[in-house]
This record gives sequence, structure tokens and C-alpha cells, in this order.
Amino acid sequence: MLKQSVWLYFFIIFGLSGCSNQNSAPLASSATLTPSLTTQADQYQYLIGPGDNLNIFVWRNPEISGSFVVRPDGMITTSLVEDIPVSGKTPTQLAREIEEVLATYLREPIVTVTVVGFSGPYSEQVRIVGEATEPKALNYSQYMTVLDVMIAVGGLTEFADGNNTALVRIEDGKQIQYRVRLDDLIRKGDVSANTNILPGDILIIPEAWF
Repeated sequence: MLKQSVWLYFFIIFGLSGCSNQNSAPLASSATLTPSLTTQADQYQYLIGPGDNLNIFVWRNPEISGSFVVRPDGMITTSLVEDIPVSGKTPTQLAREIEEVLATYLREPIVTVTVVGFSGPYSEQVRIVGEATEPKALNYSQYMTVLDVMIAVGGLTEFADGNNTALVRIEDGKQIQYRVRLDDLIRKGDVSANTNILPGDILIIPEAWF
């Protein structure tokens, strides 16, 4: 009873219980989501985030090259420059910006940035909550699908109402909710229920009400 009460509160807070019938949400499927998602997935570039390990190599200047961990505030400190903002940038963007900064001290610096340990900004992570075996936040990978996500979290619990899973996504600045048929995908092998995932997506798996 306590568990059901917690879930009810959770759904109210996120506005998911505002609709008495979750089936009214658009059904997420390859047919409905692929056209717009494929283009965005093709354009995806990894963004640096807090916790990432960066290797910054400055050509012919090994003394200022090195490995750096992105701080929780999204910045790094190098031997020449303190508090360089790096979070939310691609490695290439960051390399060009560091070159501009180092140009004050060096002649025509050439910088290469590589990411060794991947965390990424929170806005890029995929979150799975509710009746997954291991609810967690995952780093997004290009062309990730719902099936990939469910493998990573160990599938559904025995109490999950998988076919009423909500996929929450921001599109054009608005929060959109789709319905995902996880029961059909995982337990029946219906691959038509699989769909693409984008950075920042949230999967909310409800508990079945027996």
C-alpha cells in the first residue's frame, strides 16, 4: 500500500496522472518517431560534462599539455589558464577555444582535445525510473534505442505495466509524452515497439495495479 501511495504521488507531481487514461498519449514506435529522430541522431555530437576526463595536447608544448577532470561547475584549470568553461561543448569546439586563449601566450598554438572517461552533461543523459530492474541514468550513445536502454537496466520488474511506459521528451521547447509498449517489445519480441532514444529522454515505467 505504501509503495502504491508513493507511485501515485510521483505521477501527480509529474503530471502523468492528469490524464486518467495513459493510452491517450501518442504511441511511440518506429513509424511515429523515426523520421525526425534519424536526422537528429545523425547530427549528434558528444558534449563534454562534469566528471569527464579530458586529454588536452598542445603541439610542441608538452609542459602545458595534460589530463584534466571536469569539475562539478563545468570548468577545468590548466597550468596557464584557470577556470576554463568546458561543459556543454564538443571536444573540437573546446580545442578551438583553448587555442584562442593560448594565443595570448603562445604563437599559433595547435590544440587537440580527447575525452577518455565519459559522463556528459545531465541534459544529455537518458533517465529510466520506476519499474525497471535497475533504474538509472545512462550516457547517451548515437542511435540508441529503447531496447538498448532496457538491456542496460536489466529489463522490467515483475510488477511493471510495461505497455503504459511514458517516454518524456522535449521537442521545440515543449514537453511531449509518448507511450512505449515495453511489454510487447521485451516479453513478446515485437520489434515494431522499439523506437529511437534521444539525449535527455526520460522513461517512466509505471507499476501495474492488480
